[in-house]
Parts: sequence; structure tokens; C-alpha cells
Amino acid sequence: MTNPYLEFVQGHARLKEQGRRMPLGGLPDAPRPPLPPDAPLAMIFSPHPDDECITGALPLRLRRQGGWRIVNVAVTLGSNPARREARWRELSAACGFLGFEVILSRQPMGLEKISPRGRGDDPANWRHAVETIAALLRERRPRLIVFPHESDWNGTHIGVHHLVREALESLEPEFETLTVETEYWAPMDDPNLMIESSVDDVADLVAAISFHAGEVLRNPYHLSLPAWMQDNVRRGGELVGGQGAAAPDFLFATLYRMRRWAEGGWRSVLGRGRFLAAAEPLVLP
Repeated sequence: MTNPYLEFVQGHARLKEQGRRMPLGGLPDAPRPPLPPDAPLAMIFSPHPDDECITGALPLRLRRQGGWRIVNVAVTLGSNPARREARWRELSAACGFLGFEVILSRQPMGLEKISPRGRGDDPANWRHAVETIAALLRERRPRLIVFPHESDWNGTHIGVHHLVREALESLEPEFETLTVETEYWAPMDDPNLMIESSVDDVADLVAAISFHAGEVLRNPYHLSLPAWMQDNVRRGGELVGGQGAAAPDFLFATLYRMRRWAEGGWRSVLGRGRFLAAAEPLVLP
């Protein structure tokens, strides 16, 4: 008997090969609604150029469905100095495609030594980096910020988590914002929010990652984003919904941990895990 799943798997293999022949970047900007003058602000603190796209499902929905202004803060431009100018150009094009604004954490080439090791080896540089992020938060006063969780494996991802947390701790007690932590290199044990993405949104996120051409040429990870988002549905069904819960009928999703920073510490905003379907109105606490 022929394995009935053989054609199914072969179809996946054909799609990946087809994807390798597609253009990298160079696409016209995706449609986006105009922003109202009083648009709420969300800021993404990206460890590397491309993280704003990989974990950008919620910011993209906020931009498109909620009329939010999305500002991506490029905390670093990567570890290779020779690639930084090109990575900035790629990042600017990717953010322009999605309708995100983009700024550098520090001119001319972003922050340096943002990792647990850098935090310990160069305390003066670390303090300056914390002050830099704190100044951005104090000046912009975003309603929501996005950054990696504390155990996201990659040293720069973990460094950015501690950098943002310490910046929050340094602010005046009355500073408040929603915080949304992301995962990519390592999953969270306790995500509490699963955001479904439409097929159109996923296609635009994949296209946006493709603008990071220098990176995806060595590893075409933009082509695996849909599969990663499908696996998030599998994991999130129980991690967000509770052990033994049925997975929602989502095709693509991203997992997050949402809390509120208020009075100098984190506060719970979701009494239990929440699934947010692509067709559901995007209402935040």
C-alpha cells in the first residue's frame, strides 16, 4: 500500500525548493492604513535585524487592525562590523515594507556587547546601554514594548531582555507599559498569549524577512517561518490553553508572554492564557 502521506510531504519539499527561487526583497511596500494623529505607540527592541519580522505577528496586527504606530529599535546591527551598514539598509527596507518605523539604539552602529558576558565584562558600557534604552522609554512613553524572554538561548537575545528590564527598573515608579516577551531560539515555559496570523500577514512577514538578504542567503530561514508558526499552534494549544486542552483551529500563530510593568515591577494582565484569532478584534488589556 502506498503511504498516503508521501505526496503531502513531497508537496512541502517542492514548496521549499520553489521558495529558494523567489526574489529576496525588492518588493513594493505592503498596503497599510494611514495612522491617526493620536495613534498608540508600540516599540520593538530587536536584538538583531530580522527579529522585528520573525516575531512581528502582534506588532503587524496592531499596525493593520488597530492603527498603532510601530517603532522598531535596532538594539544592535549584529556582531560582524563589516556587515552593519548593509544590515541597516536591509532592516530599513524590511521595516518600510511592513509599515514599521525604525531607529538605531545608538548612532552610528547600535549598541555593543549586549549579552550576559558583556554585561559582566564591561559594566560601564552596560550602564550606558541601560541609560540609552531608559532614555528612549522615558522620551517616547510607549503603550506597549516587545523584547525577548529571559532564556531565549542566543546571547544577544538574553542580553536585550536584561537590558530592557534594567532600563524599566531605572525609570520613575509611575512609568507604565504593557510588556510582550517573544521567543525564537528557545521556547518559553509559560507563554500566555497565542496570536493567530492570517495567510496574508504570514506572506508579508516571510517577504519582509527576505529583505534581510545577506542573512537568508546563508540560511533561508524565511522559508521555514510558516512551519514554525504552525508548530506554535501545536505547542500553544496546551502551553497557553492548559495541559490537555485542544489546540485552536489556527493555521499560523506566534506565542508571547504579556504582562504590565507598573510601580517598578511586573503585574499580571491576563487571568489565564488567551487565544486571539485572526478574525477577532484586537483588543488589549
